[in-house]
Amino acid sequence: MALVLYNTLTRRKEAFQPLSPDHVGMYVCGPTVYDRAHIGNARPVIVFDVLYRLLSRLYPSVTYVRNITDVDDKINQRSKDSGEPIAVITARTTQMFHDDIAELNALPPTIEPRATAHIQQMIDMIQVLIAKGHAYAAEGHVLFEVGSMADYGQLSRRSMDEMIAGARVEVAPYKKNAGDFVLWKPSTPDLPGWDSPWGRGRPGWHIECSAMSGQYLGQTFDIHGGGQDLVFPHHENEIAQSQCANGAPFARYWLHNGYLMVEGEKMSKSLGNFFTVRELLEAAPGEAIRLCMLSTHYHQPFDWTAEGLKQARATLDRLYNALRGTADAGTEAVDLPLAVQAALEDDLNTPLAISHLHELAGALNKAESAADKARARGALLAAGQALGVLLQDPEVWFRWQSAGADSGPDEAGIESLIQARLEARKAKNFAEADRIRKELADSGVVLEDGPQGTTWKRA
Repeated sequence: MALVLYNTLTRRKEAFQPLSPDHVGMYVCGPTVYDRAHIGNARPVIVFDVLYRLLSRLYPSVTYVRNITDVDDKINQRSKDSGEPIAVITARTTQMFHDDIAELNALPPTIEPRATAHIQQMIDMIQVLIAKGHAYAAEGHVLFEVGSMADYGQLSRRSMDEMIAGARVEVAPYKKNAGDFVLWKPSTPDLPGWDSPWGRGRPGWHIECSAMSGQYLGQTFDIHGGGQDLVFPHHENEIAQSQCANGAPFARYWLHNGYLMVEGEKMSKSLGNFFTVRELLEAAPGEAIRLCMLSTHYHQPFDWTAEGLKQARATLDRLYNALRGTADAGTEAVDLPLAVQAALEDDLNTPLAISHLHELAGALNKAESAADKARARGALLAAGQALGVLLQDPEVWFRWQSAGADSGPDEAGIESLIQARLEARKAKNFAEADRIRKELADSGVVLEDGPQGTTWKRA
């Protein structure tokens, strides 16, 4: 089947037809780098990584742009509170973001532009908007005049009153209308700033993505993605700026992942249910976090639970166990199974794709000949690759150890005990062998005796 995606702009699933049959351009809003990414930030990273993998299979070339916002009032406040220079904060947190999402098996984007490297493009776009009568300068600010765009609100489909309320707009005497939003604002000497026709200042948030997407994907491109929380005002304002400046359509397909909750409640530091990606990575493998996220369709709200993560780990245990038990058969390179591809082509139906992983593992477990096992292994691995899982050696998976102090013995200690158990069995000291097995089991290490010897995994 052809790729079908749910387009927020039209509120329906549509057959995807890129501007060019040989190339797809996709822009996804990236992080604001002032602190570690939290699990809500991880969901769009994982969702659009699956889409990137799929598009790369279907089309000869894909340009995936995901920006870094490194000029923002939150960054400024973090610098003021900590005394650290802004450049140090943004460099460190950008690296932390890269490190964290790499453990979630997220591929790097084709291009990762930083906002501060594209200030001139923003100034140029603002000047065009002023010249065309869509923006105005006032008291060192430049604002977009929402009343100048007849179909402002086309993405969120809100009335002007709803949009004003939803944006929690700043009441300012220099605004012509309450809903007008900032393109440029003045900077005091202690804040980051750049020279502009309107004085020293810095860009508003919305103009950053319009300028960077235009720089690398052109005035009109295929896919714009992000979290549902960005539909208004961020993405609505991107459309307004870009289409009014360029006189051309902006993104053709808009994809948004649903909101994330934690154990049925909104994630909040005050509720004690706020988790960073790094905190979760210290307690669970990145692949388990990823599979847990993909267990719910991206368009739906996602409830992060400890039980869901536990189930994801159990699923991966089963899949890796099938691979582990047939390692001696080798792997035949096969194409992505059609059922998995069809699930993903149906608006990224990852829950259905995961169900096919179970079927493929079952087929692998039932395979008898070496050739059948090699072919089944190849199919399972190809399906895992499409979802960004099953990418490591099964032995590495089963030996993953949490960062906690009570996470059990290290690999050297386990291997030493296994050897001691083997020697006890050779000496027919089965009581000692059983004692060692129990000692390991009590510390979360499960032994499996087979024709090839003893293997182990962490429970």
